[in-house]
Parts: sequence; C-alpha cells; structure tokens
Amino acid sequence: MIKKLAKNYLVRRNNRRLKKRIPEMIYSYEHNGVIIPTTRVSNSSVINEPSNLLLGDFVFIGHFNFIESSNGIEISDGVQITNYVSILTHSSHNSIRLYGKDYQNHSNLIGYKKGKVFIGKYSFVGPHTTILPGASIGKGSLVKPYSLVKGEKFPDFSIIEGNPAKVVGTTKELDKRFLNDHPELVKLYSQWAEEKK
Repeated sequence: MIKKLAKNYLVRRNNRRLKKRIPEMIYSYEHNGVIIPTTRVSNSSVINEPSNLLLGDFVFIGHFNFIESSNGIEISDGVQITNYVSILTHSSHNSIRLYGKDYQNHSNLIGYKKGKVFIGKYSFVGPHTTILPGASIGKGSLVKPYSLVKGEKFPDFSIIEGNPAKVVGTTKELDKRFLNDHPELVKLYSQWAEEKK
C-alpha cells in the first residue's frame, strides 16, 4: 500500500512539473511504468518512443535533449547526457531528398539508415553533440561538446571528439591521476571499470 501511495505521489508531482514548461530536473524518473529513483531527466527533454529506450540507474539527462529511440537505445548506469544533445536511431534525410514527394510511397528506401544506439556505463556526453544510428560508445567514455558521433563502435574509455568524431585519447589517463592522488577510490573504480560485459 505504501509503495502504491509513494508511486502515485511521484507520478502526480512529476506531471505537475511537466506542465510548468520551465526546465526542471525530474528526480525518481518514471520510465515505462517503473520508477527509477536514482535517475534524473529534465522535463524539457523529449524522449520519442520511450518503450524502445533502456534506461539504467544513476542516469542524468539534462535540458533540451532529443532522444529518438524508435530502433532502440540503451543508456547504461551512470551515463550523463548534458544539454542540447540529439540521439537518433534513424536518419531519413538522404531518402527524402532522393525520393522527393514520392518518399512515403516506397519501402526499403535507398539512403535510409537505422540502428540501435548504445552508451556504456559512466560515460559523459557533452553539450550540442549528435549521436547517429548504429553508434556504440564504450563504458567510461567522454564525448566532447559539438561532436558528431557516427554509427560506429568506439572502445571503452575513449575520449571522442570532432565532426566526424574520432577517438583522441583515453579517459584511463585522466582517471589515473585522480586514482594516484586518492587511492581509496581504486576499489570503487575497479568494481565497474574492470567488470566484463
């Protein structure tokens, strides 16, 4: 009974916040009928086809993002998606240009791309980034602002940058500095960083 009351309260509170139209973080985010108490999503972010989105714990999705998950997106535990990010699982602009007004009268369109997007645990996606269909970003990665991440696989702990985005370094080097200065964090870091998929 208490769980049901708490869920109803959270749903009503979140619905009131969504109606305000003021960017605000929604804590204890409800996704596909399940409350994820550790995940926060802005009421100004749009999630298209939410039933095809797999959302982990401790996820942060900031303001003014567009997440189009018609072909499936997995956002793993601890991922941070900042602001003004687009994550797309289909791209039709080439097909529309090629077929013109006849676009909707065809199937198996030339130039039409679709694919699942995966973002690994504890990765960070900087502002104004676009992630295209088929992209797979390994765990512990950092995508720098204004990057265009095309549909390819990026290894774990990548620093990703550019248009088109390329691997320009490894977050392992950044983390090593902190871990050397704070050895008490090594065990916590290792718990997820050395975990096999």
